[in-house]
Amino acid sequence: MHAELGDELIIESPATGIPRRDGEIVGLHHGDGTPPYDVRWSDTGRVSLVFPGPDAHVRHLHHHGEPGAGP
Repeated sequence: MHAELGDELIIESPATGIPRRDGEIVGLHHGDGTPPYDVRWSDTGRVSLVFPGPDAHVRHLHHHGEPGAGP
C-alpha cells in the first residue's frame, strides 16, 4: 500500500450494516508512502495514527501530471 498526502484511506466494514470509514491522509511517516498514516476521519474530524489492515485501501485523489498537481 502506498499513499500521498491528500489521498483518501477507506476502511471497509467488517460486518453487514456497519458503515465503512474514510478519511484524508494528512501525515506520512515514511518517505515511500507506506503505512502507518495520520488520518483525519470524515465522520469525527479527529486525526489518528492508522496501521491499515487487509480491509483498507487508498483512493488516490491527486495524480502527477494534472494541472495543479505536485511534481
